[in-house]
Amino acid sequence: MIRKGGSNWVDAENFFDRKTELEALEERVREGTHTLLTAQRRMGKTSLVRELQRRLAETGEFEVVFVDLEAATDSADAIAEIGVQAKPVRAAWDRIMTVFANLVRNAAGRIEELSVADLKVKLRAGIDAGNWPQRGDAIFAALAESGWPVVLAIDELPILVNRLLKDETGRWTPEGKREAGVFLSWLRKAGQAHRDRVTMILSGSVSLEPLLEQAGLSAHANIFSPYDLKPWSEQTAVSCLEALAGSYEVGLSPDACRDMCRRLRCCIPHHVQMFFDRMHDHLRRGGRKDASLDDVEWVYVREMQGVRGQADLQHYEGRLETVLGRAGYAVALEILTATAVDGGIAAETVDRYGSWYSTRDAQDEDSAASVDHVLHVLQHDGYLEPGDGGYRFVSGLVEDWWRGRYGQRFVPVFDRQQ
Repeated sequence: MIRKGGSNWVDAENFFDRKTELEALEERVREGTHTLLTAQRRMGKTSLVRELQRRLAETGEFEVVFVDLEAATDSADAIAEIGVQAKPVRAAWDRIMTVFANLVRNAAGRIEELSVADLKVKLRAGIDAGNWPQRGDAIFAALAESGWPVVLAIDELPILVNRLLKDETGRWTPEGKREAGVFLSWLRKAGQAHRDRVTMILSGSVSLEPLLEQAGLSAHANIFSPYDLKPWSEQTAVSCLEALAGSYEVGLSPDACRDMCRRLRCCIPHHVQMFFDRMHDHLRRGGRKDASLDDVEWVYVREMQGVRGQADLQHYEGRLETVLGRAGYAVALEILTATAVDGGIAAETVDRYGSWYSTRDAQDEDSAASVDHVLHVLQHDGYLEPGDGGYRFVSGLVEDWWRGRYGQRFVPVFDRQQ
């Protein structure tokens, strides 16, 4: 019986479909291929990796480690996080504790009682800008010698790389580029040194490739083979909605399911489940079980596009600003709003934006933003796609939400100055 996943990753009985993707990723792991998992937001990358690791661990042939680097501020933080998350791999953890013995001496005899946060603090105390590569090498060697091949999933690596590249104002710096390059070179070297013993899967809520291309660091990640996670087909999305309806005793006809998918346009798993969750709440408040097509429209317009829906979709804005910085985000906001208002944006209009921004006063902060780079990120991260001589939103839900949020009084930037 499938249950609503909310905003968290899901696995086991709550994990729906993705049989082909699981088989492809397992094949890669068994062949020792390091993978860069790419997809637009909310596609279910974390859930896919977690479920893959769960299934591989159940075979008894692999050890698994999952690391989230979203909170890491520098390379030393990342190494500490990888080290502490290796704790479930007992043989590796014993070796790591030997390497870091001086840091945990005061906790001798009660290591198992320490929280992950406490252990990380202790490990982090002995890792700095001068020794993190050596500490990292020791952790990878411990994992490689643990007895079974290790599947090491590193989530939100792009967030860390973006943080390394930029200063506190969001500007790229030579020092940041150097530090990011050193960390990525180290990770590549570690992956090469322990191939077939430690297989890595990288993922994140923003894409790594555009960041590395702009920084000139693409070669530093060339050991990672990209795997693009696609949206659900309409057939799969309808099957998920029907399964959820059965679990919660909701009357959801095939026509209603198809109408929900049509409005979403792109069947991103999280959006499909969010639509059902809003529908379920709507029916429950009305004391009803069966949904009509009128209910589908009401929920989509009032709930998905309303205040609750906006709160859930605001991460699309936040991640853009994180990756593009203030200057790039201003360009992205302009292009996305123009696209949402008109239902698409012509290539000529994009060129006009490019000309306008490129001729701005060189002292203006926004002039540092490249329209070409912004457009590349918007396509790579699944906001826009080419079509009809220009670009359009991939997701109907995100397009409608963006139009409602920004489109009412929109005037193109090149017309505001006249």
